[in-house]
Amino acid sequence: MGSPAHRCRDIERQAGYLQPEHCAPPPPRTDPDTMWFIRDGCGIVCGIITWFLVFYAEFVVVFVMLLPSKNLAYSLINGALFNGLAFLALASHFRAMCTDPGAVPKGNATKEFIESLQLKPGQVVYKCPKCCSIKPDRAHHCSVCKRCIRKMDHHCPWVNNCVGENNQKYFVLFTMYIALISLHALVMVVFHFLFCIEEDWTKCSTFSPPATVILLILLCFEGLLFLIFTSVMFGTQVHSICTDETGIEQLKKEERRWAKKSKWMNMKVVFGHPFSIAWLSPFSTPDHGKADPYQYVV
Repeated sequence: MGSPAHRCRDIERQAGYLQPEHCAPPPPRTDPDTMWFIRDGCGIVCGIITWFLVFYAEFVVVFVMLLPSKNLAYSLINGALFNGLAFLALASHFRAMCTDPGAVPKGNATKEFIESLQLKPGQVVYKCPKCCSIKPDRAHHCSVCKRCIRKMDHHCPWVNNCVGENNQKYFVLFTMYIALISLHALVMVVFHFLFCIEEDWTKCSTFSPPATVILLILLCFEGLLFLIFTSVMFGTQVHSICTDETGIEQLKKEERRWAKKSKWMNMKVVFGHPFSIAWLSPFSTPDHGKADPYQYVV
C-alpha cells in the first residue's frame, strides 16, 4: 500500500479535486517593499532569545575579558573580530527572519488563473486545500506561516520563519557566523582562564572573582552548545544545497522530478551568480542568474 503522502498525491491528480469554484478571489497583491514577518508567539520569543544571547556574549567578551586586558593589541584585534562577526550574525538573522522565503500567492486557485495556465491534456497541477493555492513543483505548505513555500527546507523557530528559496542564503550565513563567534568566544575564555590562574583574579577583571567565574562559565556553556548546534545545521544545509534536495524532500523521500545540476551550480543557485565576496554578505541579495524557474505544471 502507498504511503499517506502518495495517496494524497493521487487525490490531487484528480481534475475535480481542484474545485476552483470553492476558492475566494485572491487577496490584493501586497506592496513588494512590505517587510515579511510571521506573527508566531513561539518564533518571536525564540528570536528575542537569540539576540539576547548574542548581546550577552558581547557583554562578557568586551567588559569581562577584553577591556581589563593590559595587552592593547590583543583587545583591539579580538574586539574588532568578535564584534564584526556578531554584527554579521545578527544581520543574517534579521534577513532570514524578515525575507519572504518564497511564499506562493494565496488563494490563486481560481478558475481564471487555472485557465490562464493553458493546460494541455495530461498535464497536472497541484492545489493546496489549506491556503487554496496552485502549488509550484517542490512547494510545501507550512502550518506556522500558513502559506505554501517554494523549495521549503523546514520552519525554524529561531529565525521565526521558513527556510526556503529566497532566504536560505541568509540562514546558512546565520549558522556559520554564530558558529564562528561561538568558537572565538570559547578560545578567548580558555586564554582568559589561563591568564587569571597565573595572575591575581582581582587584576584580570573589573568584576569580583566569583562573578567573573560565573559569567565565563555561562559563556563557555552557551558557546559550546551553539557551536555544536549551528555547526551541525550549517553542515546539513550545505549538504542539502549541494545535493539539491530540501530537508522535507529527504524526509518524505520524494521522487526526484527536477533536473540534476552540479554541486557548484547548486551553490550558485542559492548564493548567487557569479561567485564573489558577496556570498558572505547578508546585505547582498543573491542573483539567481540561470536558476531554473519552478513550474506550476508537471
